[in-house]
Amino acid sequence: MSLTHAKTLPTVFDTVAAQRALQLARTTLQIEADAIVGLKDRITDRADDPFARAIGLLLACNGRVVVSGIGKSGHIARKIASTLASTGTPALFVHAAEASHGDLGMITESDVLIAISNSGEASELLAIVPIIKRMGAHLIAMTGNDASTLAELAHVHLNVRVAQEACPLNLAPTASTTAALAMGDALAVALLDARGFGEDDFARSHPGGALGRRLLTHVRDVMRSGDAIPSVTVDVSLSAALLEITRKGMAMTAVVDAAFKPVGVFTDGDLRRLIEHVQDFTKLSIADVMHAGPRTIGPDQLAVEAVEMMERYRINQLLVADDAGRLVGALHIHDLTRAKVI
Repeated sequence: MSLTHAKTLPTVFDTVAAQRALQLARTTLQIEADAIVGLKDRITDRADDPFARAIGLLLACNGRVVVSGIGKSGHIARKIASTLASTGTPALFVHAAEASHGDLGMITESDVLIAISNSGEASELLAIVPIIKRMGAHLIAMTGNDASTLAELAHVHLNVRVAQEACPLNLAPTASTTAALAMGDALAVALLDARGFGEDDFARSHPGGALGRRLLTHVRDVMRSGDAIPSVTVDVSLSAALLEITRKGMAMTAVVDAAFKPVGVFTDGDLRRLIEHVQDFTKLSIADVMHAGPRTIGPDQLAVEAVEMMERYRINQLLVADDAGRLVGALHIHDLTRAKVI
């Protein structure tokens, strides 16, 4: 439907109601922002700080980090488990209610359980904590109540208490879930850094993402090879070289010596510039007009390095040479675009 024929949206709020909604939105964001700032002020520089002790337990874990919760805390637990897993800490989510009905078998003595409950009294979590501790697994509790049962049973308690919920009734989990999520992110980032988890590691965990493509794709994965490589020997005429350019469709040709090592390159751009000064091509050889010493890249280099070379030298094509200097491939910027490297 075109914009000119789109239906007019109905006016739901009068001015007073709209102003109240806007004020509530600002208040909600401020309350949740204050809740996160409150967490920051709770983390100290002491070596025995609960956060530092939690990181120590997680780094020493020989199994997996199991994150569990119920209700809204369960949704937060699932997100934290996902973030941990994608940043170098093997983790999984176990639903607190399902744990008592068989899923507890996912947890082993080598694991660390992060149990999330704002009240610290979620019966589903309290039902499985004694079993977890009896098998020898460590427990990190994340609650808003230092004196709660869950906090007292934990090896480490992370206090995520908030002054108030953003809900006007102070009932719906809003600021408290935001605080728990932020604490989970803080754990994941601290662990990421402590493990030396870098871009290459992240790419291996996200091979389908843009970063994964950039960091895992090599030149040999996208280059043209074999008969698809435009190439002529150094002794051919310019006319023969132009036929090769037309046949291979890369808007250029490599010029190679007897050992198939690239000694020059000639592009469509070179041809256009040549036309301005030369009318008769029949007497020219490719050696007369080629660019000697062409730029090359290795097949095992990252494709993103080829992009950087093209940008640096303002070229659209690049020759690929092996360790012995022989021509093994050719790249056009369109090949990199199709591979979504750029």
